[in-house]
Amino acid sequence: MTPVIKVENLGKKYTISHQQREESSSLRDVITNSVRSLSKKVFSPFTPHTSPLFVSEDFWALKDVSFEVKQGDRVGIIGRNGAGKSTLLKILSRITEPTSGSIRIKGRVASLLEVGTGFHPELTGRENIFLNGAILGMGRQEIRKKFDEIVDFAEIEKFLDTPVKRYSSGMYVRLAFAVAAHLEPEILIVDEVLAVGDAQFQRKCLGKMEEVGLEGRTVLFVSHQLGAIQKLCTHCFLLGAGAVQHSGKTSEVIEEYLRVCRPGTVLAPVRKGNGTVTFADYHVGESDGKPKEQFFIGDPIHVYFSLTGRESLAAIEVSLELRDVYGDSVAHISNEDDGVVISCMDGVRRDYCVAIPECNLAPKNYFISLWTGKLYETYDYLIDCIEITVLQGGILSRKNPYPEHMKCYLPSRWSEVNG
Repeated sequence: MTPVIKVENLGKKYTISHQQREESSSLRDVITNSVRSLSKKVFSPFTPHTSPLFVSEDFWALKDVSFEVKQGDRVGIIGRNGAGKSTLLKILSRITEPTSGSIRIKGRVASLLEVGTGFHPELTGRENIFLNGAILGMGRQEIRKKFDEIVDFAEIEKFLDTPVKRYSSGMYVRLAFAVAAHLEPEILIVDEVLAVGDAQFQRKCLGKMEEVGLEGRTVLFVSHQLGAIQKLCTHCFLLGAGAVQHSGKTSEVIEEYLRVCRPGTVLAPVRKGNGTVTFADYHVGESDGKPKEQFFIGDPIHVYFSLTGRESLAAIEVSLELRDVYGDSVAHISNEDDGVVISCMDGVRRDYCVAIPECNLAPKNYFISLWTGKLYETYDYLIDCIEITVLQGGILSRKNPYPEHMKCYLPSRWSEVNG
């Protein structure tokens, strides 16, 4: 299939300035240099000169980027902050000119890059819908056919004839996405801006982008929400330092991104709490306490931890939360839910084990967080302090890989029922 987007050796360079450090210079020298620089600008405005206080350097936000996107592809673009994701989308949307390389785009492009882009603040929501349609090359009759769908999707009918400068950021994004998605562009480009909307609207947008892709149109989606990328996108690019570091199947690219972000196996968890009670030690393992990090579906998991306190408490709550690599919570375990009382004595260490008889999570990596406290008060909270890997096998006899979008495996019994 002929690519609808073809990027070859794309580069974008910016010139940035830095103030020089002159630690050995006195205040008098700094003031003198500044006055000299100012006088040169005033008396010789057309004479090029270099300020002694500033130095310039070239910064390549993108360098030698090449890729192709075919019609109907839903492509995710991920990477750390500063990797060049937004710069790439601005160039593809023809907002910014590239410094080098070439781009070939076949079809109309609708972009939703940041709050405020594409709308005239003095015009009403109604007027901006027609303005955006005209920019995309649509006739007035075409826009009218889609008008009611756009308004219904954005849920702003009450404010349709209000200037958009008076909209909240959430209202603005709802209307902007509705316009971009419903005016039938061949290519839809969406940046992290959807994070401004509420959870219900985000789900609505993801469903619409999936629908757009199934209709044969192309979607480029930038997001730090890896779960959304995994659900929506069929292909993915990993950007780093302005270059494409990895590309391919979405799940494989996300795994590579997480591997780069978390080098090694030792985790440095974020810790919160007032320290009244603290976790002194923790690990996962087998029934005899031997550490273990990999489990097959159906295997038992034992979580070991120790508690120490600065005061004696008759009853405290301890909970474990399991999250997947996309940050979605998949399980929560608490001693109160199981009717178990845990107490704490001043200066005394107590060791505990939480046994999970069968691990029926889908095969992938998970992170365990430990929390202890009472209602509205946190004593100690270790976020993502333990990493485990669940592997396909054990009680799951399956030749093909387990579906990536599934959260858990439910053992079941199959039988034929005769009528």
